[in-house]
Amino acid sequence: MVKPGRPGARKTSKGKAVGSGGQGRQALEGRGPTPAAADRSWHPAGKRKAAAERLAAAKTRGGRPDAPRARPQKKPDDHEMVTGRNSVLEALRAKIPATTLYVAARIEMDDRVKEILNIANKRGLPVLEVMRPELDRITPFDSVHQGLALKVPPYEYAHPMELLDKVISSGQKPLFVALDGITDPRNLGAIIRSTAAFGGQGVIVPQRRSVGLTASAWKTSAGAAARTPVAMAPNLTQTLKSLKERGVFVLGLDGGGDVSLPGLALAKQPVVIVVGSEGKGLSRLVAETCDAIVSIPISASTESLNAGIAASVTLYEISKLRAAK
Repeated sequence: MVKPGRPGARKTSKGKAVGSGGQGRQALEGRGPTPAAADRSWHPAGKRKAAAERLAAAKTRGGRPDAPRARPQKKPDDHEMVTGRNSVLEALRAKIPATTLYVAARIEMDDRVKEILNIANKRGLPVLEVMRPELDRITPFDSVHQGLALKVPPYEYAHPMELLDKVISSGQKPLFVALDGITDPRNLGAIIRSTAAFGGQGVIVPQRRSVGLTASAWKTSAGAAARTPVAMAPNLTQTLKSLKERGVFVLGLDGGGDVSLPGLALAKQPVVIVVGSEGKGLSRLVAETCDAIVSIPISASTESLNAGIAASVTLYEISKLRAAK
């Protein structure tokens, strides 16, 4: 009779126990001689040996050593989109080097659209008809394209001193606007527009911590950016000092300025107007560089003026004083 065993228990047969097979003797003898450093894969010498072998194998087969391939980086599309009928028309009239004109399908034709298409055809500019959802997708989200968009390459900034030389050689009296800490492209666009309207010859923006000429600035300028050059200063303070050495007076705008704008004595001199940010105003170094800090009289109920408006008022006053005999 077979006795029931424990569940899961294994019955072993009786017999001679299995020996160690000499394992004990091997343990006493040790692991043998230590491999050379070059034969140990984890050792620096072993890694160098493996790398040399891969290099030799690659040379033998005429290929390149096995190495991780870098992923090709996609170049960012740094083109800008100029949108809106007026802005696109002004850009084409000024012969801005555009690459593509996008036109919405079934666009409502008017004189501006007809002239845009006529200029584009004469220049051999590619014209693509797209559906409005596609035009919405490729244009800035905060823009109103009015069924038209113009793709233009990155803006080529002028050099401030070269701009000054060009103005002087043309016999004009320099009138520039420099931006100090302006980051809103709409302010830049408005200032460019005012500069063009009141006889200014250019706008200067610093290379760092400032807005550049983006599509939004193009839009706000209503095409004035096509006629008014924008120069980029590597260092705004040093550029202002260089302008001073060439006889240009630097006028900073600030609500607490000690010189009042109406009847400004320096208006008929070569000047550059420096506009600071609406929140922080002029930076310390720029303010110290200015020949005068000019304030615009405003109502006591108004705390300050927008940077674009302040520049416009100042440009208007200077142009009026220059025109007066």
